[in-house]
Amino acid sequence: MRYYISDLHFFHENLNHRMDCRGFADGMEMNEYMVKQWNAKVNKGDDVVILGDVSAGTAEQTNEILGRLRGNLYLIEGNHDHFLRHRKFDTTLFKWVKPYEELRDNKRKVILSHYPIFCYNGQYRVDDEGNAKNYMLYGHVHNSMDEVLVNDFIWRTRQTMHQSKYAKEPEPIPCQMINCFCMFSDYTPLSLDEWIEVDKKRRETMLRPDMEL
Repeated sequence: MRYYISDLHFFHENLNHRMDCRGFADGMEMNEYMVKQWNAKVNKGDDVVILGDVSAGTAEQTNEILGRLRGNLYLIEGNHDHFLRHRKFDTTLFKWVKPYEELRDNKRKVILSHYPIFCYNGQYRVDDEGNAKNYMLYGHVHNSMDEVLVNDFIWRTRQTMHQSKYAKEPEPIPCQMINCFCMFSDYTPLSLDEWIEVDKKRRETMLRPDMEL
């Protein structure tokens, strides 16, 4: 099984009362909860892609916390992953570290980036039933104003009709961009199908750009 998650920010204690307001008593409690949630879901042979900002700790601290996580770890590098350039970091803890990747996941293409990509590869592609064939998974923006702007773009793009050379008439652009922010899944890595469901439920509760406040 393959799972995805973003912006864990192990050891980033300030996120408990600033920006995310995660609400843990301290960084230690936050770290322990995230490890517990991870290992309750992930088995030894599973693959987990972290979409950046895994740790704000030192190389030694990050070695220790990553060593406690089950599964095979892969990292899309984020802007806070400074430990990667420290000589004491154990690079073998990750199967690979990349700034960007495209993978196949149950006959679908997954575009992986720490930063949201608005015009991602294959965003217009759908199968014979009209389901999206490509998904853009990202992180970085947490649940901030930037995420509000991304959601505005997604909504407006999905309202846009596009005539492809493969279709008989114009169709809406699927625009499947999903923020895999750890707080959206209660700090639990999720499969692509699970993230699709989480994202769907989130959008059902969002105020649309065409609705008055």
